[in-house]
Amino acid sequence: MEEIVHLRIKKEYGAELIEDLIRAQALEPVGENDTDIPEWQKEAVRQTLRQVQEHPEQLQSWEVIKQKYKRP
Repeated sequence: MEEIVHLRIKKEYGAELIEDLIRAQALEPVGENDTDIPEWQKEAVRQTLRQVQEHPEQLQSWEVIKQKYKRP
């Protein structure tokens, strides 16, 4: 199982636990630029940007989006 997460370490012992897990090779630190974005995902974003440029009238306002996904 490989998953990349971002953490905010709030306690000193949390940092020590992370260091222990790195030494045990249970975790591997990665830099911001080390994460790979799959090509299919990049192409999906490019396609969406092209659609926005070609049809800006189809965009919805932030207020409409908030109402659409408002939690009950």
